[in-house]
Amino acid sequence: MAKHLSIFGTSSDAGKSTLAFALTYLLHHKGLKVAPFKAQNVSNNSCVCDAGGEIAIPQYFAAEAIGLETSANMNPVLLKSGKGNSASLIINGYATSQQNVREYYANIDALKPIVKKAFKTLNKDYDLIIAEGAGSPVELNLMDKDLSNIYIATEFNTKIILVADIEKGGVFASIYGVYNLLPKHLKDNVIGVIINKFRGDESLFDEGRLIIEKAFGLKVLGLIPYKALNLGFEDIQSLMNYVQNKPKAIINIGILKLPHLSNFTDFEPLINDEEVHVSFIDSLNHLNSFDLLIIPGSKRTISDLRWLKSLDFPKILEKYKGKIIGICGGYEMMFEKLFDKHGIEEDPLSSELGLNYIPQLLSFAKEKTLRKGLYKQFGLELKGYEIHNGSTNLEYFHQDNVYGTFLHGIFDNDNFRHLIFSKISSEYKGYNFKEFKTKKIASYCSFINENIDLNHILGEIS
Repeated sequence: MAKHLSIFGTSSDAGKSTLAFALTYLLHHKGLKVAPFKAQNVSNNSCVCDAGGEIAIPQYFAAEAIGLETSANMNPVLLKSGKGNSASLIINGYATSQQNVREYYANIDALKPIVKKAFKTLNKDYDLIIAEGAGSPVELNLMDKDLSNIYIATEFNTKIILVADIEKGGVFASIYGVYNLLPKHLKDNVIGVIINKFRGDESLFDEGRLIIEKAFGLKVLGLIPYKALNLGFEDIQSLMNYVQNKPKAIINIGILKLPHLSNFTDFEPLINDEEVHVSFIDSLNHLNSFDLLIIPGSKRTISDLRWLKSLDFPKILEKYKGKIIGICGGYEMMFEKLFDKHGIEEDPLSSELGLNYIPQLLSFAKEKTLRKGLYKQFGLELKGYEIHNGSTNLEYFHQDNVYGTFLHGIFDNDNFRHLIFSKISSEYKGYNFKEFKTKKIASYCSFINENIDLNHILGEIS
């Protein structure tokens, strides 16, 4: 049986999620029975598992890419934005409580058995678990509270790969510092470092490779040129690094960049559509330049609605001439009034007047709706998933140019994109997103394979 593998970053946003996903894919295609894992995620971007509950996108994306059934064991602890300064704590796929940072860390020891059980459950069914770390593994004041890096690597004696982001600058200091600040038993398990997001002439780093290998005593497992995947976005920071070059775009879409924007992987089919140009907007000055305005999901719907009102959004919207689609939280904002009786997202009994497209009250239920499958909406059969506390008997809404739905992943459906976009432009042709995604993943992982020493990694974990 292979030794399990941890992916540590020398900083946040070093590319851990992407490398963990790519290694999961590549090692799966080498014949290993491999599963993705992250002990604790902090993200508003999640998906409903095949086995029930919700997990963060990176582990879901990695599992889906190789045809695995997704389960909460792949991400047993998830933190999402909560009311005030608190976070919503999701354990084994289901929300349990709201905690501030101090409370969370005070109770961290109670989470360790949960994380351990999830890992061991996966271990029964898979030869190799690729455990993604979080942030930096050497936050010295928090190392005893670090579930994703230190705890997992220690408890299961995993081999470790460091991932360093050269684009940030200071790559030598970050590698040397992280490596030498690790506890000795983990330092001994580091099999090498991958330099990520390199731009320019790779030969210019030849001396850098020698320095890392000779002076630091660390093998350089790869130097990966910068390349956008535009899929599997983990957080808002990675999302804002999306790349689009679309000279043939015929439709202009604006997506409101809400303060608590969630489930932004909804928009990957749009970002990758050559006929569509996408902009995330936090200024409403030129709203009529967009053919379609999307009000996306939000982890704090009433709070984000109030933020929009502070920008005079309802008045500006009256003059907007294009189409509008509200998704999940954005759909909830379309009701006449929102009422959070139980304090799910705001203080108990919080209420706010909505955008009043739908003359009904939208209440927030205690129990979160978590569902995935096939839906009949807008005269179409659509695949997607729901994650919401908003409660109404209207599964979706359509009147004139206004559309609303709880359904995440709705733009993954070619028929829905064609329905909306062909009404904007009769020239819109569309594309097969599922086929595109499969090919893009295979191509990207092949690119990673060309730029890392996968055989050395295999030798170290065998």
